[in-house]
Amino acid sequence: MRKHLEVFPVVGVPEIQSGSDLAGLIGDLADLRDGDVVAVTSKIISKAEGRLTRGTRDEAIDAELVRVVAQRGDTRIVQTRHGLVMAAAGTDTSNTVPGTVLLLPVDPDLSARALRVAWKKRYDVNVGVVITDTLGRPWRNGQTDLAIGAAGIQVIEDLRGSTDTHGNVLAVTEPAIADEIAGAGELVKGKADGIPVAVLRGLADVVLPVGEHGSGARALVRDAEMDLFSLGTREAARAAVLARKAPSGPREVDPSLWAGLVVDEDVHIELLDSTITVFGDEPVAVGVLAERLAVLLHAEGYGVAVRTGPGSEATITFGSRTR
Repeated sequence: MRKHLEVFPVVGVPEIQSGSDLAGLIGDLADLRDGDVVAVTSKIISKAEGRLTRGTRDEAIDAELVRVVAQRGDTRIVQTRHGLVMAAAGTDTSNTVPGTVLLLPVDPDLSARALRVAWKKRYDVNVGVVITDTLGRPWRNGQTDLAIGAAGIQVIEDLRGSTDTHGNVLAVTEPAIADEIAGAGELVKGKADGIPVAVLRGLADVVLPVGEHGSGARALVRDAEMDLFSLGTREAARAAVLARKAPSGPREVDPSLWAGLVVDEDVHIELLDSTITVFGDEPVAVGVLAERLAVLLHAEGYGVAVRTGPGSEATITFGSRTR
């Protein structure tokens, strides 16, 4: 059990330019010791790596996003090429020349690794590194710092299978250590004070041996296919109608999925292998029911295609999704 943790701001870091020697600038100012973890704001990593582009912020977001998760007016929550889901793809126009936009580092894990290696070589210290950025969170007001890059630390502490003080087996407990480090570091950094780096002391148990860099912060990114909230509410509703995936292979379905959906006694459902046939006397009622079934199947992760047949009949083909 960790009984003591200290967090120090690294004061005096100058304005960073493209090509700046971050390892030297920070290392000369910070009293680094074996087992420390250094939390570095991503903005100075981006500046040192020349991640500045000309144009509008919307153009920068378009270039950095992989998909739009939610949008309200001009505000876009998107997934970046790193797998991160964040507002405006993490782009920033503060403290930059007008007409330019600062982007996230190309590979934050690699950036963290480079700093760790440099500090070991120059100062002979084995430290962990966390690259941080500020994110909002669903269902919570305000923002906090999270880890977007990491090296030399255990980013997730897997407590599954251990027992609590009452002898209960922990089934899902996996503290996101790297995110907790990022949040703790932010308490002494702060954008208004111009302090982009913090050192945390007392976490030697999560710092990896020299030469081992760990999984990086990418291990914290949940695959969109496994995310229960991979789209905003409106976007999910639109996708159920406009962005369905075609079926690519067999997959069983439980008829209880559509229990209670049939309210018209003149419309019937017949399930056979990977097809559902909807039929009845009224074409409109058949079409409405078929469309509702397709939406239900899409929501459960099925690939689905609807085809109307002769007369009052519609066939729904379902299965695994194409990728």
